[in-house]
Amino acid sequence: MPRTIVGAGDPKAVKKYSAFLAVDTSRKSYWNKKFMGVGEDAQTPLQTLPHLENDAGDQISYDLVMQLKMKPIQGDATLRGKEEDLKFYTDNLMIDQLRGGVNTGGKMTRKRTIHDLRKTARVRQSDWWARLFDETLFMYLSGARGINPDYIEDTDFTGYAGNAFSAPDSQHLMYAGDATSKATLDATDKMSLAMIDRLVARAEVMGGGTTGIPAIQPVMIDGEEHFVFVMHPWCEYDLRTGVGTGGWLDIQKALATSEGRNSPIVKGGLGMHNNVVLHKHKGVIRFGDYGAGSNVAAARNLLLGRQAGVVAFGSPGTGLRFDWNEELEDRGNQVVITTGSIFGVKKSNFTINGNSYDFGVIAADAACADPQ
Repeated sequence: MPRTIVGAGDPKAVKKYSAFLAVDTSRKSYWNKKFMGVGEDAQTPLQTLPHLENDAGDQISYDLVMQLKMKPIQGDATLRGKEEDLKFYTDNLMIDQLRGGVNTGGKMTRKRTIHDLRKTARVRQSDWWARLFDETLFMYLSGARGINPDYIEDTDFTGYAGNAFSAPDSQHLMYAGDATSKATLDATDKMSLAMIDRLVARAEVMGGGTTGIPAIQPVMIDGEEHFVFVMHPWCEYDLRTGVGTGGWLDIQKALATSEGRNSPIVKGGLGMHNNVVLHKHKGVIRFGDYGAGSNVAAARNLLLGRQAGVVAFGSPGTGLRFDWNEELEDRGNQVVITTGSIFGVKKSNFTINGNSYDFGVIAADAACADPQ
């Protein structure tokens, strides 16, 4: 039975594959499938702000609500006039269009139907978009591009849509081992359980109350409070070999038996230590200029709480997050399929009394060399 071939640029096919591309990219993105929630109330490391998906504009503002500090009124004492004003700190996020595309070649080189080309383009471009999305989030959360050689953007990249990278402030940056700065970190200052314990200790007592500084909030997994730690695979190797086989088995067991083991945040995790869910990913930002001689390899691992970063999408006119376009080139000999998305990414960052602070992430810089 002959197949019905829908020609290039058919509106129904364009809408269908725009939707397919959005779903595929979402499923393939490391950050999206594990750590993303919708809205400012999402108790996840990353929040998608949907405000511009149906509205015009290229900028979105979002708030951090500070903890209340008022004293309670006792007995029949008058409350009127003693209520505390809700205090908000606001940050802005810009969005812009990004696009990519593939030329499927001439008729004699491709020898496929347009239906087959759409499927191939969908797979390849969803891979590309998921990779771009994940790399973008690693850069923004880390506040740097680093030297990762397999990134899409060059090492001098500074951000999309006017959202510049923001380096960690001193309260949201820690160093492994006995290092206290970039210059003092040497090759022996590797990832360890002690480093994770220090990160948790700082996160649990940082800010809040009368300090006016936002306290990092843990993520909620089945009603329990946890932090998330994403490290480079070479740092994971240092951690695993440092604790030994027995210690690593205990870390794995703690995660396998946890109440939230079916949560997306937990699935695929390495283990759990001190209520921190451990993950690894090769996209963690790397550097090569640490130490007194600026020659120590390092990585910026990330301890994540709630609202560490935000993402906003705008609709490209399809009512979906992705646009799909098909055109014939070279007088109909070539089929070009392009895709686009309007979005912006930013690390949550708030200015208080003239000082800039990160909100939901602490950078953990550690020596990070190929174990070979």
